[in-house]
Formats: sequence, structure tokens, C-alpha cells
Amino acid sequence: MPTAVRSHAKINLGLHIGVARPDGFHSLATVYQTLELHDLVTVKARRSPATSIHLTTNDDRVPTDSRNTAWKMAELALEVLGCAAEVEIDIDKRLPVQGGLGAGSANAVAALVGLEAELGIHFRALFSRRLKLAAQVGSDVPLFLIGGTVLGLDRGQEVYPLPDIEPTWCVVATPDIGVSTPQAFRDWDALCEAEGLTAEASAAKLYELSRAYASAFSETIPKGQHEAGSSGDLSDNSVAEVLAGPLESALVRTGISSWIQNDFERVVFPQHPSLAEIKRILVGFGTPEAALHASLSGSGSALFGLYRTRGDAEEARKRLSLAGVRSHLTRTLPRQAYWSEMLLKEEH
Repeated sequence: MPTAVRSHAKINLGLHIGVARPDGFHSLATVYQTLELHDLVTVKARRSPATSIHLTTNDDRVPTDSRNTAWKMAELALEVLGCAAEVEIDIDKRLPVQGGLGAGSANAVAALVGLEAELGIHFRALFSRRLKLAAQVGSDVPLFLIGGTVLGLDRGQEVYPLPDIEPTWCVVATPDIGVSTPQAFRDWDALCEAEGLTAEASAAKLYELSRAYASAFSETIPKGQHEAGSSGDLSDNSVAEVLAGPLESALVRTGISSWIQNDFERVVFPQHPSLAEIKRILVGFGTPEAALHASLSGSGSALFGLYRTRGDAEEARKRLSLAGVRSHLTRTLPRQAYWSEMLLKEEH
């Protein structure tokens, strides 16, 4: 029987970006958070003398060849394992395409999980190999091998589990606007140049922000933390196992709401003023149903708001509906639930 896998979305609770590096990438510090919202990826595979991959989808905007992240992941995994197989992948698309929710990256991990189940291979026992494999496919693919609340560093592929926030109601707004991530980075580069941000100052800022994120979400700095420096290297750290409380408590206790932000908003909102207006609607400032936090996710165009109650979230959806903006009601998804709910035989 084919293996069906929930492919969950992510949001960025905060995203700080550095200047362009010599390799063309940008270092960053972010906190990823998985959501209940998901695509459904179904994998059927059997060993064969030669590898063949066939991919189908219900969305004609999704590539069905080697450009697809799920295809890339399956092909790379089989190559690394020295295994050949006939693989069929179907992606039931429910998440926005290129919306800043990591949908394509999540599809890649879902394809890997399905392939493992179908062929009885054991990548799960080789977690570091899985992470390296995921990073080859895309910068935000590795986060989906952890799930829950995740600290992302370097170009986003260096990931560390943070203690989960309690499940929190979330509204995801999905406007009919396309945001080009490469253009957003070019605009960010122009802004950095105009503000005179140096590589050294950028690295120091990202390092301090990574410490601040770890402290805010863990109630303590991770054990084994290096002293402040310009490299921002946390590769030897283990995040303290401290249970986080409700997000509202964390925001109040740490003052994180005063500085957590998405740097892309500084360049995306001037290009797309309607996105700034959607954020204002999500925030609901001055109302009893105001958001705990609202932001662009990734480079957009999706935005999200987090709320104390389902009723508050529903009020935000009403405000968005009046403005003609589509939205989805969901909740943040902790790590244990992320993995326990991922595999399913049949979804009704």
C-alpha cells in the first residue's frame, strides 16, 4: 500500500538577515515554527535494477520533473544509499506555492519519509546524513527533519531544536501577490549597502540575535554556548531542555515582541504596500482580539498572526475576508505531534 505523508507548513517567528557573503548566500538567524496546515504527499516505491521517478500533482504550477524538491530528494537519497527503485510521488497541493511557508521544502522531507517507509531503509538512524542530504536540496529543508520550534542559522540549513511553544492559534493570510525571493534579496543587498552595514557588523549582529532567540524560547542560553565573536558558529551547542510556556507568557517575560521581526518586511512592504496593510489587519491593534504577534513569513507573500484564542483568530479571519483576502485557520504544531501525525494510511 502506498505511504501517505502529511507535509506541514512552516512560518518564521522572526527572521534577521546578514549582508551577502562571498559565496552569494546570506547568513541569517531565524526561528522556524511548523503548523498543522499541510499538503499530502503519497509515495509508492519498489526496488528495481534502475531508478525511475514519476511525479504527479493537482496543481499545474508545481513542476513534475527533476526541478521538484520531492523528486530531487528521492533521487539524492537513492544515490547516497546506492539503491535503485521505481518511485511514484503524488503531491496533493493544499498550501500556497512560493508563499514563504516552506511548502516545497516540506514536500521534499515528506517524500524522503515516504521513501524510507516504502523501501524499509534506515536513514532515520543516520540523522546527520539526513540533514546533509536535506541541505543539498534547499536551505530550509533541514528544519522539516526536526519540526516544532527550530532555531535556524547560517543560510537557514543549520538547525537546532528549541523547546516547543504550546499550541497557539494561527491565521495564515494568502494574498494573490507574487513575491520574488531573489529580488527581495537584491533589494536587501541594496539596503545594506545604503546603510553601510559591514560583514563584521552583520556577523556580530546575527550572533547576538541567535543568542537572544535561544534565550527567549528556552528561558536560558543554550548549554555550551561560545563566547561572543564574529563567526556566529553554534555547531557544537546543545539546546537546553527547558519546557517553554505559552507563547504569550514568553513574549511578555522576555520582551521578545519589542525586537522580533522579519527583515524582509523592510524591502518587501515598500514594493507591495498591500502586504503591509494585511499585516495591519492581522495585528488588529487596539481591539480585544489583537494578535500576540504578526509577520510576513519568509519573503512572503504569506503573512500570519498568532492569537490567544480561536475566537480571536476567527475575528482576524473576518477582518481579512472583508478586505477580500483569503486565509487559513490553523495552529502551531509541536515536535512530538509533528512526527506522530506525519504518517497516515488514509485521510478522510
